[in-house]
Amino acid sequence: MIRVVLVDDQHLVRAGFRMVLDYQDDMTVVGEAGDGAEALRLLRTTAADVVVMDLRMPVLDGVAATRQICAAGALPRVLVLTTFDTDEEAFAALQAGASGFLLKSVPPEELLSAIRVVAGGEAVVAPRVTRRLLDRFAGRLVDRSADPAAAHGLTERESEVLLLLAQGMSNAEIGGRLHVAEATVKTHIGRILQKLGLRDRVQAVVFAYESGLVSPSGDT
Repeated sequence: MIRVVLVDDQHLVRAGFRMVLDYQDDMTVVGEAGDGAEALRLLRTTAADVVVMDLRMPVLDGVAATRQICAAGALPRVLVLTTFDTDEEAFAALQAGASGFLLKSVPPEELLSAIRVVAGGEAVVAPRVTRRLLDRFAGRLVDRSADPAAAHGLTERESEVLLLLAQGMSNAEIGGRLHVAEATVKTHIGRILQKLGLRDRVQAVVFAYESGLVSPSGDT
């Protein structure tokens, strides 16, 4: 059972999410909070696997709350769900350690899938949001002191996986494109991150753009 905490300053939004999540056989909402500070207090006494986090809230915003949650340990993982008011806030949430972000306009099935992905230890980023962020901010997640030539240490298949990651594809979608098992894709991604000295798949996507493997216009 995936234990979820909902953090949003709008009660009706939380109520809607709770109805959708509690209807699932593999999920349960174990708590709600109206701001980041309340969420931190709740998590001191409530075990959770995933925190669905809004960004703009009173008292303590979602970015600051995400930073403290992620600094405290491996769990819970944070999935930012936002109206995407500003690109800077969404990008800052990833830097703070969020495992991904989606727009509040996503269909319920996409939100449920994202929660499952994040609970499983992976990251998820809405493809069109990835494009918007990378076009504007490519480079901010990756340490510029890193040697871009490190990309040459990737095998041909690892390079293919990296290019598909840069298009916002999930592990399952990459596996389907390359006709390999999803577990194999996960192994490739692990090796890519290790070779390039990156934290997660979000940084891998930005690395692909910053190093010139993929251009912001989508050319490869």
